[in-house]
Amino acid sequence: MKSEFNRNYSEVTEFILLGFRTPPKLQILLFLVFLLIYMVTVVGNTSMIIVIKMDSRLQTPMYFFLRNLSYLDLCYATVTAPKTLANLLSSEKKISYNGCAVQFFFFALFVTAEGFLLAVMAFDRFSAICSPLLYPTHMSQKVCVQLVTGCYICGCINSIIQTGFTFSLRFCVENRLDHFFCDVPALLKISCVETFVNEVVLFLLSALIIITTTTVILLSYVYILCTVLRLPSTHGRSKTFSTCGSHIAVVSLFYGTVFFMYGQPGAISSPEKNKVVAVLYTLLIPMLNPLIYSLRNRDVKEAVKRILHRK
Repeated sequence: MKSEFNRNYSEVTEFILLGFRTPPKLQILLFLVFLLIYMVTVVGNTSMIIVIKMDSRLQTPMYFFLRNLSYLDLCYATVTAPKTLANLLSSEKKISYNGCAVQFFFFALFVTAEGFLLAVMAFDRFSAICSPLLYPTHMSQKVCVQLVTGCYICGCINSIIQTGFTFSLRFCVENRLDHFFCDVPALLKISCVETFVNEVVLFLLSALIIITTTTVILLSYVYILCTVLRLPSTHGRSKTFSTCGSHIAVVSLFYGTVFFMYGQPGAISSPEKNKVVAVLYTLLIPMLNPLIYSLRNRDVKEAVKRILHRK
């Protein structure tokens, strides 16, 4: 029996991504919609990176973090979107075992790093608004680089743990993933061994990351709100709220979807809902972030005008 089990286990060298259970004509429509979203994501985030890099007036900590946010959005959308697009036009919809592990590793790394970066951006706004005189010291170039590096380190630690636990599981005969990319809930469902420990690790790590980062964000904005309400100028209040409004919108979108996927124990049991929510944070949010920041940000719009004028 043991040799038979090992023989079956060794046969799983690839996974089949079931993706979206729709008729062939709708698959083509989904392909066109996802392709458009991905193209807007690439153009929008690349444009933000270039504009911030080229304009000397945007060489501030806030825009340094925003440039890294665009980079992370571009990266984790690219980890999932090309394979999803290829599978929508393919009848096989396969991904190798190693390819699945690599896709999940980088996806977890970039998504976790973005969660910590959003907390860093909230702390940056807190320092700028609540301690303007000490802001140059608190957010020097060295400190900014260290904070961003810390985000990537946290992302890498979480990714190594999650990937190690998930791909140490045994997958016997069943290799069909009820998802459009390699994600933990779908992988846990097809494992032929007990996954209770993995589910606990997933929940605890996700809860730790969400609680830590949201606490920093909430405390930062509570202090910002108290400071803004004491401002005598109505113009100063509206300008501050406008600056922070974009970040609050991005945080709400990101954490709302991530909490649904990983922050509750019952999320693993609803694959169809998971797919819908996964589309939001793997495709739509990376597309919306640069639009939210560029459309609501006067400095970015003026920087674009200056660059176009020079050209």
